[in-house]
Amino acid sequence: MSRVELAPEIAGDFDRILDHLASHEVENPGQRLGEIIAALDILERNPLIGRPVANAKRELVIGRRSHGYVALYRYVPEMDTVFVLAIRSQREAGYSERDPAG
Repeated sequence: MSRVELAPEIAGDFDRILDHLASHEVENPGQRLGEIIAALDILERNPLIGRPVANAKRELVIGRRSHGYVALYRYVPEMDTVFVLAIRSQREAGYSERDPAG
């Protein structure tokens, strides 16, 4: 089972997500963060599940539409470790409603 490590910047990503949810008066924002963390847990068993992007990084698509997020990560097989580098909403990451991945 791979180890998953969150970059220190992820705390800022979670703060930004919580601020956004609060500004839109979303019920139970903690549950949304729980859903993101549960999705990241998948990387322990399937570190290559995300789609490849530039510079040996990968993207894990989490949820859809208003519940949609993208985690940018890098898997280092020699260490059997996943480094989660950033989490963004799908809209923030450039996905539109028409995008099948969104």
